Amino acid sequence: MAMRAIWKGTISFGLVNIPIAVGLATKRSDPSFRTLDRESLQPVKQQLFSPTRGEVVGRDETVKGYEVSKDQYLPISDEELDSVAVERRRTIDILAFVDAEEVDPVYFDRSYYLEPQEHAAKPYSLLVQAMKEAGKAALGKIVMSSKEYLALLRPSGDALVIELLFYPEDVRDKGEIEDEVRGTSVTEEELQMARQLVESLSRPFEPDRYENEHKRLVLDLVQRKIDGEEVPVAAEVPEPAAVPDLMAALRASIDQAKGAAGGDGASADAASGEDGDGDASEGNGEPKKKPARKKSSTGGSGKGSNGAKGKGRAASKS
Repeated sequence: MAMRAIWKGTISFGLVNIPIAVGLATKRSDPSFRTLDRESLQPVKQQLFSPTRGEVVGRDETVKGYEVSKDQYLPISDEELDSVAVERRRTIDILAFVDAEEVDPVYFDRSYYLEPQEHAAKPYSLLVQAMKEAGKAALGKIVMSSKEYLALLRPSGDALVIELLFYPEDVRDKGEIEDEVRGTSVTEEELQMARQLVESLSRPFEPDRYENEHKRLVLDLVQRKIDGEEVPVAAEVPEPAAVPDLMAALRASIDQAKGAAGGDGASADAASGEDGDGDASEGNGEPKKKPARKKSSTGGSGKGSNGAKGKGRAASKS
């Protein structure tokens, strides 16, 4: 099945042009809810209310405004914004190739897949292979939805992913955090224990091992309410206390990881939770919790991703 394209154009670098299509790489599947009128249990509508006039105003009575000082706004018309709109070009212009590891993921905003269009598979594959061998990613610019974005094209397997990037002014400075911890001294024994703990909990990155547990619990809650069950309110969980003895906490953590590994601590996979019957443990060494009820939906089959049917759809988006 072909990827649904939200943008089509070309990758342009030097004299080479590669026709591509852009498609979403990610989509959250968390349950969503509507805001309902408590009496009728039907969705409420948002209205535009003017506190100054004390009444609801229509969409045609509004304009965009830029706050120049506190409570002082400069009106800007759509026509004025159009006069400075970026050109709606259909090319991803490569500005430079950079070392992939130099780009801090904090700059990543949204991810998309790039798919080669007809007769473009060869130059597309050539670009992917060349970038992989050089350890490079491509820095460029793309215009989407009338906005110009800085973007990073990076190889992922045999495909290209494009990351829309935040501009430097959009990324908050972490200097205060670094100043706070800079100069903090740790002993060699503490460092060795920390390394040992990290090693005991290390494993290959396998995203399929990790469940969206909150999603499962929410869908289970929805199903229980549909079934007419009374759901008790959970008690507030107290905040964990500060670690009084760092070395003692490190030793206890290592012992816990070794216990999950069967006591020998020899295997990193075993330390992170694989026992004889193949069940996985959570990253903290505790057994992975099983779903409390078999009848709850997980969003992949049965009652569908909203975890409910019938009346249940009134309170959640499909």
